[in-house]
Amino acid sequence: MSNLLVLNSSASGEASVSNLLVQEAVNQIVDGNLATHVVRRDLDLDPLPHLTSRTAAGVRAEPATPAERESRALSDALVAELQAADLIVIGAPMYNFSLPTTLRAWFDHVLRPGVTFGYSEAGPKGLVTGKRVLVVEARGGLYSEGPAQAADFQEPYLRQLLGFIGLTDVTFVRAEKIGFGPDARAEAIAKARVEIARFAQPQAIAA
Repeated sequence: MSNLLVLNSSASGEASVSNLLVQEAVNQIVDGNLATHVVRRDLDLDPLPHLTSRTAAGVRAEPATPAERESRALSDALVAELQAADLIVIGAPMYNFSLPTTLRAWFDHVLRPGVTFGYSEAGPKGLVTGKRVLVVEARGGLYSEGPAQAADFQEPYLRQLLGFIGLTDVTFVRAEKIGFGPDARAEAIAKARVEIARFAQPQAIAA
């Protein structure tokens, strides 16, 4: 049985393009492999707490207070879901040129020294390996090329965060220019669906 971890982070609800495309990816992956076990985290409907001075040691050090122990328990649960996954699908709309804070909070809880990454004389080393990741990005403008590319603090940041913990087999599917009107939105969704279908082919997942 293969395990699929699904993360949604859009605050747009039913109007969300990233939510729509993430569900498209899940449907196609499950259709291609009926044994897939799906774990979902909707970071909008069930947001994770941001780390503070009361809770950060629960993730970064040894917990000593009730708040820190609660933070550690949540981090443990999230890391366990990540480690158990063979395939990860992340819905990541661009907010203010970067990530939703809800998705950033998830990363803050799973980037754990000695657990998901470590340090050696050669530098940092990711400890979460052997998994494939599909990141669905929804963007109001065009950021993959042209003048606005310099303002893309979303995809490079995601690639860095994922790679830091060992997730280097990452496919990005971009739905861009969705803020340019209904026709541009429909075209972006159609193109993204083609890329998702290519990613979700059983032979691609097994590769």
